[in-house]
Amino acid sequence: MSTAPKVALIVGASRGIGRQIAVDLARNGYKVAVAAKTTSDSATAVPFPPDPNSSQSTINTVQREIQESGGHAIAVKVDVRDADSVRSMVDQVELGRLDVLIYNSGAIWWSSVAGTPMQRFRLMQRVNPEGLYAAIQASLPHFETLGWNGRVIVISPPIYSRFFRGKAAYAMGKVAMSVLTIGLAMDWERQGHSNMAITSLWPAAAIQSAATRDMDNSLRADLRKATIFSDAVLAILELPPSRVNGKLEVDEDLLRREMGITDFSRYSLVPGSSPRRIMPSSFPDLTVPEQDDEGQRRDSNNLRAKM
Repeated sequence: MSTAPKVALIVGASRGIGRQIAVDLARNGYKVAVAAKTTSDSATAVPFPPDPNSSQSTINTVQREIQESGGHAIAVKVDVRDADSVRSMVDQVELGRLDVLIYNSGAIWWSSVAGTPMQRFRLMQRVNPEGLYAAIQASLPHFETLGWNGRVIVISPPIYSRFFRGKAAYAMGKVAMSVLTIGLAMDWERQGHSNMAITSLWPAAAIQSAATRDMDNSLRADLRKATIFSDAVLAILELPPSRVNGKLEVDEDLLRREMGITDFSRYSLVPGSSPRRIMPSSFPDLTVPEQDDEGQRRDSNNLRAKM
């Protein structure tokens, strides 16, 4: 078997959670490609490294940060709203292989249906489910080259109705990403790709990020460090594919169940605080008794070929 370092492509890695994932994967021996839309001249960044949750943090500063720590990284600009740009991004991962795809790009607008303009709705669908779909499709030939031995991690939630309240337009796209996680896992099971796994991951408590920079200081006690999320990503990558394929995981629950962690105080942004859990304690089971009954299997490609 090859002993070459594994390569991870993190889409949406310019700041926040994505940057932390890239940095920690590099520390654990991965070669990383950091991708996002925002670029800069990292050589002139002052201070360096910049605030990881600010607009001064870009794929170029993350690349430099990793390289100056002894890691191997490249920066790739991408617009995930453009399928051609996404394909170009994957093809530019000039690190010899692609073992892991992590999709962290996201557009957010939390409001009622009446309060969500059509252009905001379209942006969320293009960045969230469509960008993910394009990234996965562009990556499949690279996974095939490696003998179908790879991982995909999607930043999307477990599916439960409370998530829809007050942000239905946002939830439509994020839940679609979780549906893609389950559906692609089923595809790989059908096709016998037992060394492939796709997993969705979501935070149990709010995590410090660019979106939380302007929060009132009194609310900081409810935040966790992004390291809890990157630790959960690393755990997923270490677990057997069968344990995580098609799963919609929550960071804290995964780390407790699979890694035996019971003390999460190290992840609190404010020392001594106990961040409020924002996720339910349990989630609905989406399977049904007739789970394995597909009826008459159809493939539109085959049907079209017969027309």
